[in-house]
Amino acid sequence: MSASKTSAASVWQLAHARRTKLIATLGPKHNESNALSQLIDAGAEIFRLNMSHANHDFVRQVTPKLRSLAANRGQEIALLLDTQGPAIRTGTIGKPRQLAVGDELILSIDPQASAPAIPVNYPDLVRDLSPGQKLLVDNGVIHLQVLKKDSTSLLCRVLTAGTLGDRRHINLPGIRVNLPAITEKDAADLLVGLEAGIDWVALSFVRDPDDVIALRDFLDQHNGRDVKIIAKIEDQLAVKNILGIISAADAIMVARGDLGVECPYEELPIIQRRILKQCITAMKPVIVATHMLESMISNPLPTRAEITDVANAVFEGADAIMLSGETATGQYPRACLEVLDRVARRIERSGSIGYERDIHTEGEADGIVSSGVHLANELG
Repeated sequence: MSASKTSAASVWQLAHARRTKLIATLGPKHNESNALSQLIDAGAEIFRLNMSHANHDFVRQVTPKLRSLAANRGQEIALLLDTQGPAIRTGTIGKPRQLAVGDELILSIDPQASAPAIPVNYPDLVRDLSPGQKLLVDNGVIHLQVLKKDSTSLLCRVLTAGTLGDRRHINLPGIRVNLPAITEKDAADLLVGLEAGIDWVALSFVRDPDDVIALRDFLDQHNGRDVKIIAKIEDQLAVKNILGIISAADAIMVARGDLGVECPYEELPIIQRRILKQCITAMKPVIVATHMLESMISNPLPTRAEITDVANAVFEGADAIMLSGETATGQYPRACLEVLDRVARRIERSGSIGYERDIHTEGEADGIVSSGVHLANELG
């Protein structure tokens, strides 16, 4: 195997004592070889390029550097490009607005809308929502309920207070938005990623199997047939269509950030556990992501709750755990990976975890094998 490019499958079957793989998100500071070396030496095997923040120059600069550093250590790694995906956002409003419970707010699809209306970049917003329905702004901080609408705007009541700034993300729980699975930005990012030799694509805001198929068609058309697809489960529609998505994708990511906004928070642990079980049954790799060690962005030690959360992901059979801001912008990226490594190894030694999968075979050629090797062969 060439030292410059790793097959997407091989990382899953590395002969490490630790079965659970660690994914580190790269950030601006990782243009420096020393910062990349620390991630590799701390145990990261998969490196995420978050295209919501990374630019094309960063991708072109960091990927060869990363592969060279890994090759010098005799370590196989994989590169994961995470698409930004279709996003509904408020426009530029200038001075932040303080919203109190009971306030009324106008959301407008007119790009020329002026105060007090808030412009929104989604043309079908008025069509998709009706009086009584709710929408969430700024990662769920601000809850709004539609009171009435006209041809270009929604009049909403504020249900939870907050400060509204520029370009805040909007969630429409349970609604299939009329946006493409692959935006123009995503397509441009993917082409740069393919040029750089990515192994995996994480497709954001997957709604149904058709979104995965659209990405696969795109990859096939641009010499990316060997690139594997991770479907990110981030909203209620994806949860509803999970079995079809698992079938269509090469792997699944339980992306708890937006998923925790879209779904009642008390449902999130149940959804996570159910998806992991479904992936195990389907023999597809599954990643648990977001807020694994959030406090360690600015603190050198994890909370007890975070340790337990990581442990539970391993107990439930996660094939990989992903760090986001913890490594991309946090103060203690190496320490975060070392925490994951220690906890995962200890839980795996306990002998009662989900990677000891009951594999339903159909013929003599299939055997009962460890999940890592079996999954690698399935993806090979």
